[in-house]
Amino acid sequence: MKEFNKQTSFTIFESLSELEDDNNALMQQAKKAISKAYAPYSHFQVGAAVLLANGKVVIGNNQENAAYPSGMCAERVAVWSAASRYPNVVIKKIAIAVKSKHREIDRPVAPCGACRQSLLEYEIKQKEAIEVFFMGEIGKVIKANSLQDLLPFSFDQSFL
Repeated sequence: MKEFNKQTSFTIFESLSELEDDNNALMQQAKKAISKAYAPYSHFQVGAAVLLANGKVVIGNNQENAAYPSGMCAERVAVWSAASRYPNVVIKKIAIAVKSKHREIDRPVAPCGACRQSLLEYEIKQKEAIEVFFMGEIGKVIKANSLQDLLPFSFDQSFL
């Protein structure tokens, strides 16, 4: 038997006001994208904003469907839209914000597993880390330096 330790580090900001201006602006765009989410079933709205190397920002929001598996998360909507509009442009950062109509979300909400896997695919493809910022409706913001930090034992094309 061999013990293996993998360490990741995250930066925790107490509020949006602690973010650098460009990161705060990206998070504000994610928060704004929440208003266009279609979440009539869960009432849990998510907005995402992707910053590309060419300076463009592409937003996305969750889109639900009565047949739940047919919906799509904000993160994947944003990254797939960015990839289709700007193929082969490096993704630098993604900001994710949430809001619930049932209660105020006061802690950071990380991307779901499917979004982590999808975003990681782009990180591997571009051979450059994607910074991930995520928060609730209010309160702290967490920054991960890479998708690898959120999904350390990932599945990729090397297994195929």
